[in-house]
Amino acid sequence: MSLSQIARSIKSSPTLALNEKAAILREKGDPVIHLGGGEPKSKAPMDAILAASAHLNTGEVRYAPADGIPALKQAIIRYTEEYYNRKVSPKNVIASGGAKQALMVALQAIVNPQEEVLYPSPFWVSYPEMIKLCQGIPVCAPAEDGSFYPTIEDIEQRVSSYTKAIIINSPNNPSGAMYSEEFIANIVEYCEKKDIYLIMDDIYHRLIFDGKKPINCFDYAKDKSENSKIIVINGVSKQYAMTGFRIGWAVGNKKVIEAMTNIQGHQTSGPSVLLQKAAVGALNGIQSSVESLRVTLENNRNILMDRLNAFEGVKTYKPDGTFYTFADFSHYEKSSMKLSNLLIDKVQVLTVPGVEFGMEGFLRISFCGTIKDITEGIDRMKWALDLNSPNELYIGDRKLVRDWA
Repeated sequence: MSLSQIARSIKSSPTLALNEKAAILREKGDPVIHLGGGEPKSKAPMDAILAASAHLNTGEVRYAPADGIPALKQAIIRYTEEYYNRKVSPKNVIASGGAKQALMVALQAIVNPQEEVLYPSPFWVSYPEMIKLCQGIPVCAPAEDGSFYPTIEDIEQRVSSYTKAIIINSPNNPSGAMYSEEFIANIVEYCEKKDIYLIMDDIYHRLIFDGKKPINCFDYAKDKSENSKIIVINGVSKQYAMTGFRIGWAVGNKKVIEAMTNIQGHQTSGPSVLLQKAAVGALNGIQSSVESLRVTLENNRNILMDRLNAFEGVKTYKPDGTFYTFADFSHYEKSSMKLSNLLIDKVQVLTVPGVEFGMEGFLRISFCGTIKDITEGIDRMKWALDLNSPNELYIGDRKLVRDWA
């Protein structure tokens, strides 16, 4: 079969594949614990449900403008003013089918074939594949000290004359690391000096812990005109636990938003008007659900870290935000893919291999599920890996005997 070069170069999403595997195992009745998930278990805000329901009851569910309905754009404008202290117009905003589509369309609007897009490591699994879909070159920039916190020097040394954009995701998926104000200030200044696009993937920016506050990239921008090359990506999936609603957005200069709108108009047209109405309800409604989720996640994080820190041989890193931790399991197995498969096969615990995020030997472990899943999941993992654990384990009524080294 003849496929395009782009099709042959793109890998499947490992996180989506894990979700599918978990669903299949659960359908079979297997007691699988999914610690690789990327969606909170709390329900969508009631204001979102009521807004969608009210519109559905009209029976008028029609096409939406390619860049989003006016009500959602106004809600995003208000959100941008509140959280970014930045006044923008409707022409600076596009609503998309999730933050992922907003990011994809932004890349398609600015990246030419063979131009480079740079991002720190570890990185979200889709960045390199999305860049390749634009026929661009993905460039990973790991921190020289091996940490999750890059310096501006780590970025600078990988920038070339072909660099078109830098993507910054803070708090970071998969590590939960929140980059410092100094780093964000430096990266904004550097991109302005070099005339490079800066794409801020802020999808987790309100899900942060230990009293930290969201960092606003616009606070450090000197150019706040329509020539600004800052593009901010956000959405309702994470902070409002509305993953299935698939509504995200981008805020940027009018020219780039117009280009993104033209591209999106031919790709998918505007997102479902029904789901946009739900997003309006979430953004304009009572915001207590966001803080409730944040507090729940912080508590879950603390429980997970206590369990992992008692796990001999595992190097842990306390996340500043998101609902993931990225732990080093290389003491047990250098190949994160082998390790992840072992845990699925032996104890039915799903994790995401670190190699998919650019760092081998690590596993991404999610804490957005229940406390029961977190504690039982880590207990199962410890039994599977730590030979000092008892030789037997019960999962429900099923008795397991460790028969591997």
